[in-house]
Amino acid sequence: MSIQSYRDLLVWQKSMDLCVEIHHASLLFPKNELFGLTAQIGRAVVSIPSNIAEGHGRRTTPDYLHFLSIARGSLNEVETQITLAMRYGYIAKAEHDLLLAQSYEIGRMLNGLMDSLERHLHSS
Repeated sequence: MSIQSYRDLLVWQKSMDLCVEIHHASLLFPKNELFGLTAQIGRAVVSIPSNIAEGHGRRTTPDYLHFLSIARGSLNEVETQITLAMRYGYIAKAEHDLLLAQSYEIGRMLNGLMDSLERHLHSS
């Protein structure tokens, strides 16, 4: 299958799934976290597929790589916030581990996409 759109990218699809999972988990956070961890993790997780999409729409490979790098940084932020949520007692360890497993898979996919783009950039 050829990539016609960012929507065809499995890494974008998986990051959208992570958004939904994080959203559902954060609905159970205490109300006093609404403007704290809940808002922060929500912004960070949405940033992942958003930056993948924005980068895909850019005209140059260096621009694409830049936005994928931002997505990877947001992913690291989400992993930290997931661990904080578990440490605060907002999510169970099992849910933490499941969310981190999804995150690690997305990270591997982002790294692979970035490596491929960098190889293409240097072979041109």
